Amino acid sequence: MFRFGNNWDNILGGESEKDYYKQLRLFLKQEYNSPNFDVYPDMNDIFNAFKLTDYNDVKAVILGQDPYHGKGQAHGLCFSVKDGVKPPPSLVNIYKELQDDLGFTPPKSGNLTKWAKNGVLLLNAVLTVREGQAGSHAGKGWEKFTDRAIECLNERDEPIC
Repeated sequence: MFRFGNNWDNILGGESEKDYYKQLRLFLKQEYNSPNFDVYPDMNDIFNAFKLTDYNDVKAVILGQDPYHGKGQAHGLCFSVKDGVKPPPSLVNIYKELQDDLGFTPPKSGNLTKWAKNGVLLLNAVLTVREGQAGSHAGKGWEKFTDRAIECLNERDEPIC
C-alpha cells in the first residue's frame, strides 16, 4: 500500500489491490533487497511525483521514460536531479528549449521540486530502475499504474497541458 498524503490516495488507492500491483510489489522487494545491484530512486522517493503534486493541483504533465539510472541522480521526479548533481543532458535540453522559446533563464540546479510543488506533474512511465540499466523495470507493471494516473487526469473537467 502507498500513501501520498493528498487526493491521489483516493484516486489511485484501488490500484494497490490489483494483481499487477501486487506482482510489482513482490518484484520491487526482490530488486531493492538484491546485493548484486542498486535500484533507483530510494524507496522513499519512488512516489515523489504524486506526493509533491496533488491531483487537484496538476496544471501540466511532463512524461519521462524511467528514472535516471546513475548513482545519486533520481529522486522520483522525471528529468529532475538532487541538489548538487550536475543537470543531465536531457534536462539541459529542456532548459535550452525553454530559453529559446520563452526567454527562460536556466537555473544552475537540476532539482525540479519547485516545479512539482507548483502543479507540474513530473512523471516517469516507469518509476524505478536498476543502476546503469535504463529500461530495466519496464514491463513490470509500472506502466499500468502510471497509465491509470494519466487516465484519471484526462477525466477532469479542466484540460491539462
